[in-house]
Amino acid sequence: MARKVQVQSRRVLLDGFFHVEDVEVAFELKAGGMSPPVRRLNLKRNLAAALLLDNKAHGTVILVRQFRYPTLEHGEGWTTEIVAGLIDAGESAEQAVRREAVEEAGYEVRSIEEITTFYTTPGICSERIALFYGETTVEPVGKGGGLAEEGEDIEVLEVPYAEAFAMIDRGEIIDGKTLIALLWLKSRMQHGK
Repeated sequence: MARKVQVQSRRVLLDGFFHVEDVEVAFELKAGGMSPPVRRLNLKRNLAAALLLDNKAHGTVILVRQFRYPTLEHGEGWTTEIVAGLIDAGESAEQAVRREAVEEAGYEVRSIEEITTFYTTPGICSERIALFYGETTVEPVGKGGGLAEEGEDIEVLEVPYAEAFAMIDRGEIIDGKTLIALLWLKSRMQHGK
């Protein structure tokens, strides 16, 4: 059941790689009536896509490790993740993850399955991620490592399933999309799929 929302004002604070809006909005209360106006910020982002690469022939997942400046405040700055990226104009989410698999990890995807689509942080950001699972070619078709023109310097990791799950338990996987994907895979394997 959709509730009413009234956007009373909208102001753009930043319009570049990121787009940030400052809005005043009222929304229908669960008890009825409208809320008083509240101020909210929105980091507007396009749909992104991410892919858990499974090399079944080796019993491994292909992960990437790269520098992520925002994580430096609470950690070392490097995160281990599944491949991901923004969807380019005219490209489907599936096309985007197939492209990212080659660019970042050097692997082609043989088969692909959609897991889910979710918001990363709906309290402040409009970004949604289409999350996929894909079985890779047995061996890489390229070197991966990302695109130099995008400032990427990506390390490709081939990690046995048990080690990937242990990395979660040790707190080494701190990226949300990667946690979702690996826990999905673990559940799937436990249920014999």
